[in-house]
Amino acid sequence: MSSSPAGKHAGSGAASNQPAIPEPTFAERARTLMYLGRVGSLSTLSRKQPGYPFGSVMPYGLDEHANPVFLISTMAMHTQNLQADPRSSLLVTQLDSIGDPLGASRVTLLGNILPLPEPQIAEARKLYLERYANSKYWVDFDDFSFYGMDVVDVYYVGGFGVMGWVSASEYFSAKPDPLADTAAEIIQHMNTDHGDALVLLARVFAGIESRDVSMSSVDRLGFHVRLKTEDGTRGARIAFSREVTNPTEARKVLVEMVGQARRM
Repeated sequence: MSSSPAGKHAGSGAASNQPAIPEPTFAERARTLMYLGRVGSLSTLSRKQPGYPFGSVMPYGLDEHANPVFLISTMAMHTQNLQADPRSSLLVTQLDSIGDPLGASRVTLLGNILPLPEPQIAEARKLYLERYANSKYWVDFDDFSFYGMDVVDVYYVGGFGVMGWVSASEYFSAKPDPLADTAAEIIQHMNTDHGDALVLLARVFAGIESRDVSMSSVDRLGFHVRLKTEDGTRGARIAFSREVTNPTEARKVLVEMVGQARRM
């Protein structure tokens, strides 16, 4: 399965005789996940064992083009690997909020990691310190330097059966979802205080009967729910009645949809 074309929304896996439910593109989802993430798994090519990948835990920042930026020491094995061969990948995963790590989103960026040119260091230092305040204690050590990944390709996985390649140009042009910073609060609020409303929304807008429904993700176009049915646990996508651009609009649309569902 490949990413949907630029400007189009990724499919939801609906049956062929059902209209597709709008979703953000894979590029937008990958960009959002990188925006929300703080630490990834960096794979470099081992100098000691040529051809073998070497994994490291790696905090990162993002420059204005969404290329990852790293502050790393020459004493670190991954830095020594990069100095010999800059080819690498960075895996960033969604925090597991549904009890199933394979159902969580993740994105892998492939690219070349090289020392940042001198003109870019001041901006990199600023953005990195904003994200990792404690790095002020070692950012000026002689053995630490800023490196940046020049992304050449992206692979996104949104859960079971949802996966595809995203071109670097699509990734660079995408924007984080406008609900990215508040999605966790929206999800917690809906699951804690409005479980009955989710059951109603699932029945009316997804056509699924369940006594236990929880919201697992939300974005500007709609949300995903997980339902416990007689046949087991399953997921579904429910579209907002219109696109939203902020949490206030999302709340208003959800209230409207619950009201509509109650009248049906």
